[in-house]
Amino acid sequence: MNLPLKPIPPGQHTAPAPAAGAPLSMSVRGALASLSLSMLLPALGTSIANVGLPDMARALHAPFQNVQWIVLAYLLAITALIVSVGRLGDMVGRRRLLLAGIALFAAASVLCALAPSLWLLVAARALQGLGAAVMMALTMAFVGGVVPKARTGSAMGLLGTMSAVGTTLGPALGGLLIASFGWQAIFLVNVAPALLALLLVYRFLPADPRAADAKRPVFDHRGTLLLAVTLAAYALAMTLGRGQFGARNVALLLAACAGAALFVRVELKAPAPLIRLAMLRAPVLSAGLATSLLVATVMMATLVVGPFYLSRGLGLGPAVTGMVLAAGPLVAAFCGVPSGWLVDRYGARRMGGAGLCGAVAACLALALTPATLGIPGYAAPIMLLTASYALFQAANNTAVMGDIAADQRGLVSGMLNLSRNLGLVTGASMMGAVFAYFAGASDIAAAPPVAMIRGMHATFAVASALIAAALAIFALRRAPIQTPSPSGDQA
Repeated sequence: MNLPLKPIPPGQHTAPAPAAGAPLSMSVRGALASLSLSMLLPALGTSIANVGLPDMARALHAPFQNVQWIVLAYLLAITALIVSVGRLGDMVGRRRLLLAGIALFAAASVLCALAPSLWLLVAARALQGLGAAVMMALTMAFVGGVVPKARTGSAMGLLGTMSAVGTTLGPALGGLLIASFGWQAIFLVNVAPALLALLLVYRFLPADPRAADAKRPVFDHRGTLLLAVTLAAYALAMTLGRGQFGARNVALLLAACAGAALFVRVELKAPAPLIRLAMLRAPVLSAGLATSLLVATVMMATLVVGPFYLSRGLGLGPAVTGMVLAAGPLVAAFCGVPSGWLVDRYGARRMGGAGLCGAVAACLALALTPATLGIPGYAAPIMLLTASYALFQAANNTAVMGDIAADQRGLVSGMLNLSRNLGLVTGASMMGAVFAYFAGASDIAAAPPVAMIRGMHATFAVASALIAAALAIFALRRAPIQTPSPSGDQA
């Protein structure tokens, strides 16, 4: 007989730590299934829309430059709001907010398919991004409460796998759906799995604890607004202009810097700040955020540089280029769960260091391998890089989330996801600029093969230095994280 899960007191787990080979209970499996879907859908929403942009541009009679806002609105909503919704989940109840986020994601997906004009579609995508931000921020926050501590790494690896599967599946599934049913289908496909996720979350995730006598915490509205505007300005500075960093980008970057300074000032004076800045002095948290940002910056280089190097540097056709580019995400999808098992078996610190060492080796190989080795000379290091990233991500997420106070898990999970997103948007701009500079061509699309090869080698030489910096930061962290509760008392 299956009984509903009871609220879990802070610091406790749903089950005692089992032996390494002990099977998980049905309730834990159901909880993991709900969290997996909640991680899969936002990743799918990110990657599936790109393939439909040409069809949406034709159907909505909009120029391609404007159609790109369909992708940007989604990413901006996630980046700007993911920390705030994570903190809100800690305050109002994580299951309650996750259910609302999934429902919003499903409803917004229907609105996207029904949108009669471009800007209504962009608005619906922003709502969909808000729902995705809730799902991404809260999935990792639940792991400590529903999974035995001995299986935390495996759970984090599974979530990483689902994110990679969503990213990998998006372009192929989107192309098939558009060819068969039209561009609206790439949004409607989210509805059924979102409804399933709603049922699983309601059935298997622990109910939010009731605290009728406790004083309701105050939400930091000023800090939330400042952080959202600051992050949106930074993301726009890094993404607008298609690689051309002009006056508009500089103005946005300056606005982001001013917003960050003002945010720090407001948080220092706020009675109940969104982010207690003292948290960032905790070695595991600060190192985890910094290394996540650096590694994500490097991973973005594979998406920026890879297509140009393969198509123009090696002279491959579109079909073969696509197959080679798919190798990395496929490896990440298959390596997530084994990486989590290794973290549980050998420890987050050791496996995180091993993942970063593997990433350094892969970037050095890409920087030094001659183009005469062809596809194997590129694909083998890329596969090592993505496998190493999967191992690092499982270890880093496990280390950061492992000792978080129960009332801070949503916030810290949001901060981890934010560091990754900021790394991706930074990498798209910075690594693209490095590639263009060393290729020495004003028009990358028309540059000769030798320029593509030179640019690729230089980009991954810089990537090697960034991963080496991440490895140094990772090695220097000492003590486990201790985060204060919002009231300053013991959680």
